[in-house]
Amino acid sequence: MEERDVRFVRLWFTDVLGFLKSVAIAPAELEGALSEGIGFDGSAIQGFARVYESDMVAKPDPETFQMLPWRGTTGGTARMFCDIALPDGSPSFSDPRHVLRRAMKRAADMGFTFYVHPEIEFYLFRQPLVPGVEPTPVDTSGYFDHTTMTAGTDFRRSAITMLEQMGISVEFSHHEGGPGQQEIDLRYADALTMADNIMTFRVVVKEVAVMQDLFASFMPKPLAQHPGSGMHSHVSLFEGDTNAFYDAAGEFNLSKTGRHFVAGLLHHAAEISAVLNPWVNSYKRLAGGGEAPNYICWGQNNRSAMVRIPMFKPTKASSARVELRSLDSSVNPYLAFALILNAGLSGIEKELPLPDPAEDDVWSLTDRQRAALGIEPLPYSLDAAVRAMENSTLAAETLGEHVFDFVLRNKRAEYAEYLRQVTPLELSRLLPSL
Repeated sequence: MEERDVRFVRLWFTDVLGFLKSVAIAPAELEGALSEGIGFDGSAIQGFARVYESDMVAKPDPETFQMLPWRGTTGGTARMFCDIALPDGSPSFSDPRHVLRRAMKRAADMGFTFYVHPEIEFYLFRQPLVPGVEPTPVDTSGYFDHTTMTAGTDFRRSAITMLEQMGISVEFSHHEGGPGQQEIDLRYADALTMADNIMTFRVVVKEVAVMQDLFASFMPKPLAQHPGSGMHSHVSLFEGDTNAFYDAAGEFNLSKTGRHFVAGLLHHAAEISAVLNPWVNSYKRLAGGGEAPNYICWGQNNRSAMVRIPMFKPTKASSARVELRSLDSSVNPYLAFALILNAGLSGIEKELPLPDPAEDDVWSLTDRQRAALGIEPLPYSLDAAVRAMENSTLAAETLGEHVFDFVLRNKRAEYAEYLRQVTPLELSRLLPSL
């Protein structure tokens, strides 16, 4: 820090809903923060604590130290992620980072390391952004369009440069299907590192957008007539250096472990949907078709399936993976990855059988045809997702009692508020005729 002339250190952590929190300290305070932590009022953070148990401590993780490149090269600012503890030093039951650590320990006890490679979609809009008015996309381009000297192209170049300056490797970037919609894919990493990277990614994307007089949004479905923003996540389990999902002799090169993992994802899909698709708006994306799945099934090249087995490099063992396509870009990545991991591990432990793959376009089938194939729908609303989660032992054990109860209470309240709203559609169709 002395060599880099660091003037401020931002300590970051995430609340239960997935919003980033931050407190800045002077460099002289960091040594004490590393040994003792920084105290704060946990009751003021969404989902962290009740008033009578509010004292909490943020303990910086030194492995997450990075400079913030947008804060200048002289008199710079650094950041570190924090683990949240109680005054006695024990991990906080409400810390999303701890929820994921707990799930990863369970995997480690079974001999596995959990890796994630996300494809993060988001929209770029022009300023000014007027609340309640549909925003204006920064361009009218489409999927994989090659454009030169456009705002989106310049934006992606700047954002990727900044991410790499912070040690976050980017594999791909391109224009997505909607006007102004972008996708940036991060190189795979263990789930905890990736969750930290995703939180950093959102900050970088929003900072670069502001610098270019734009606005970036990770809202799942900001434009009614265009695709929503998902976060297709490729996941894999490794045993040391060996990919546990790979079997050269298996169908789709998928091992027995991989098949059980997918079966676990399918079995628990509905009950973890309230975290993987956490907002009322998330279900507008799932209902919109495109590449957003709304049925619980799996397939190989079937992009209408919730789970897909990519075959880009079928003979490369390290590339074997499972792609989960339901979650969107707004998730709390710590809670989402913890639930995905434990759902898959449950399938492995119970040796759940994998149903037949869906080879057809699932959206084109009738309800009767889907029922005959045993294909159930994902929850169609946040209310349905909460009802599915209420009785989930897996979700309760993964999140812990406090986080589990808070998520349910918060999402019930969000849906109740949503039901009280009178929408523009209702006003335009019903007001003139009723």
